[in-house]
Amino acid sequence: MGKRNRGARNTIEASKSSGLAPHEKDCFEGERLAQLLKLIQGGIESAKLLEQNSLPEKFWYKQQFAIGVNEVTRVLERMSPTADLGNPGKQPRVFTANRQAPSVQLQAILVASDCNPKWLTKHLPSLASSRNVLLIYVKDNKGGSLRLGELVKLKTAMAVGVKAKENAVNQIFEENFHLGDAINLEGDSMTSTPCQ
Repeated sequence: MGKRNRGARNTIEASKSSGLAPHEKDCFEGERLAQLLKLIQGGIESAKLLEQNSLPEKFWYKQQFAIGVNEVTRVLERMSPTADLGNPGKQPRVFTANRQAPSVQLQAILVASDCNPKWLTKHLPSLASSRNVLLIYVKDNKGGSLRLGELVKLKTAMAVGVKAKENAVNQIFEENFHLGDAINLEGDSMTSTPCQ
């Protein structure tokens, strides 16, 4: 039982040292959110057209995205931590003989900032920063989880991880997001704002 408490304490210390709390980080809402989701949806459609495989839509989405807090967390935990702050998802990985290379890498994570209870996604910022994965908060009057769910053809999704697959969706993130949370989409309309 002592080990469990120590682990929880280390997790709390790691989240404190990761910087800002989720609500203080950059957040996409309103017109910026609509523009971002429209770009991602366009990337999804073009990736589907380019691949032209016979997989059912549900399985295709599972190949392209880690959907849900549990799956995003699982993929992040399987990725090796990075010390370098270069491009997300592009660092060379070093593996020991005992550990296999992770089959899946995340390029970015979209998280609904209005999820309830908040502790469900509280661990994602520190985990994403330790793996050098871009973290984007989504906030909407309609509900961020509803907007994320629409993106992956589900009712709701509190977290969606974009897998590094070198397709049109990944190109959108490579072209528009640069080191950190800066975005380069049509000038000042997409500048970062803190999530309330």
